Amino acid sequence: MTIIGDLLGNSPIGHLVDHARKVHECVEFVKPMIEALIAEDWEWLEELQHRVSKTEYEADKLKHDIRAHLPRRYFLPVNREELDGFLQCQEKMADYAEDFSVILTLRKTRLHPGLHEKFMEFVIQVFQVSGTLLTAAVEFKNLAEVSFSGAEARMVLELINNLGKEEWKADKLGRQLSKALYALEGEVSTIDIIFYEKMLLKLSAIANEAENAGDFLRAMLHK
Repeated sequence: MTIIGDLLGNSPIGHLVDHARKVHECVEFVKPMIEALIAEDWEWLEELQHRVSKTEYEADKLKHDIRAHLPRRYFLPVNREELDGFLQCQEKMADYAEDFSVILTLRKTRLHPGLHEKFMEFVIQVFQVSGTLLTAAVEFKNLAEVSFSGAEARMVLELINNLGKEEWKADKLGRQLSKALYALEGEVSTIDIIFYEKMLLKLSAIANEAENAGDFLRAMLHK
């Protein structure tokens, strides 16, 4: 490869989107896992946990590949630190999804019927946050192939802003769920409440990291 070719290389942004898609696949498992928990289908939960773990491993391999093939002399159209920050947030989302799957399989924790609807609503909103981030990342990639300005840039910024709104909705639902599970003190065992809280915290962390990833996209766009 020529010196100029070595300097320009291939844009890593497309690979970042590939990684984002794989991370979103990890998050996609959360809903069927809650459904399996509600149905008390422990065997299916174990199978789903293995699938999440495998998908997280595949996301991890993509992450290492991106870092290994990012030339040090590459003329990036975006800030290298912000690009890596985005990648780290995505990595944490996959990790938290896997952590969530592990929590559900550590013991046969029966989900109180009074929490079924609230947990499902929360899970669906967390999935919405992750999906909004993926859409923003895909549009950011398309934008980077053309320019970082104009109507297209404003559209990406709107998607990122909408991501913040979706995370706020998730945060609100999380607080409502937290109150509901602590209201069960005395009705269910303390260890059950601890596990409910662990589940809630991991789901909240997925949405939080998605919003953080959106902030890195915004920063890259502004520069």
